Amino acid sequence: MQSSASSRYTTVAILLHWIMAALILFMIWLGWNMEDNVERFQLHKSIGITILVLTVARVLWRWINPPPPLPAEIPPRDKMLAELVQRGFYALMVLLPLLGWFLVSTAKKEVPTLLFGVVRWPHLPFTASLRGGTLHEVAEFLHSKGAWVMIILLALHVAGAVKHEISAEEGVLKRMLPGLFGQVKPPARRGHGFFTAFGGALAFFGIIAAAPLLKGTPETPPLTEPQLETPTEAGTATLVPNWDIDPATSEIRFSGIYEGNQFTGTFQDWTAAVHFDPDDLPGSVIEVQVKPGTAKTGNKLYDDSLKEGEWFDAETYPVAKVHLGKFEKTDDGYRAEATLLLKEHAASMPLNFHLTIDGDTATFDGKTVFSRKVLDLGQSSDPGGDWINDA
Repeated sequence: MQSSASSRYTTVAILLHWIMAALILFMIWLGWNMEDNVERFQLHKSIGITILVLTVARVLWRWINPPPPLPAEIPPRDKMLAELVQRGFYALMVLLPLLGWFLVSTAKKEVPTLLFGVVRWPHLPFTASLRGGTLHEVAEFLHSKGAWVMIILLALHVAGAVKHEISAEEGVLKRMLPGLFGQVKPPARRGHGFFTAFGGALAFFGIIAAAPLLKGTPETPPLTEPQLETPTEAGTATLVPNWDIDPATSEIRFSGIYEGNQFTGTFQDWTAAVHFDPDDLPGSVIEVQVKPGTAKTGNKLYDDSLKEGEWFDAETYPVAKVHLGKFEKTDDGYRAEATLLLKEHAASMPLNFHLTIDGDTATFDGKTVFSRKVLDLGQSSDPGGDWINDA
């Protein structure tokens, strides 16, 4: 007759054990091989939050389904060491993801967290003032050294399991690998509480992930057609637009280079007022209003990053303005002075464009380049243009 010590763990506990072991080993490797690779960095954060969720579920499952006792032949001192190592594992499986979460929340470089490129994960509350400070450096030290502590605990855990497999009459490996190291009887009690453990963990972290949605996005008033004014000897004169914008065929595009890869995007919400006469260029003027927070690149990480404070800071400055004036004819088209007002910073650059007029339809195609340094874009995390081009 087998003793109760020979009972294996529940199937859920076994699966959680090996899945989390694989994730932790992969995370340690990934942490040492991320460098400045944005995809690996996002994956590291995604798996870290996954480990945190699984740890909570594992603790709840363990509370509902207590593990079988260790074989009686194992000395009390070894049982105590095994318990300490196990508690250390659980502590690190909570602390390391939390430290990583704190690191991301207080990093000087404002990069959003997208879980597996889909779900926006919020920063920890009340940490914005700590960006790049001493606490961030302390957390970074603890996070990196914690990986080594995890490796030491892992070595002790494996060594202990092998030792007890060799020296104890009952052995321990078969409890987590049933069928590979001898026969073992089923758990004393069938596992239960799956939905309580996993549902509780998912619900808790689901509320955290949904917190920004529950907070709501500050509403900004809809854009109205800008007022056109032109300088005169007496001051300024208000002009009436003489062209209408066709939203279906019009767009404002932007582009940049990140880590050597070019990306492009469009602003989804903008409006413009146009008074343009090829025969009266000094009296021509174009005013544009844009909501920077509506920028879309096809990459959610880029889109969410552009809304952050060191970039467009869309929550504080929901509207940017562009003024086109001082039009003149060139050999192959036209040129205007484009003045961009973004986040209380103004920059003026020449804008060359081509204009084709066919009856009552005009096609305007032009471009210009602004320096993000002048407009204070990304100057906290990348002032030297190491990852993102300046223009």
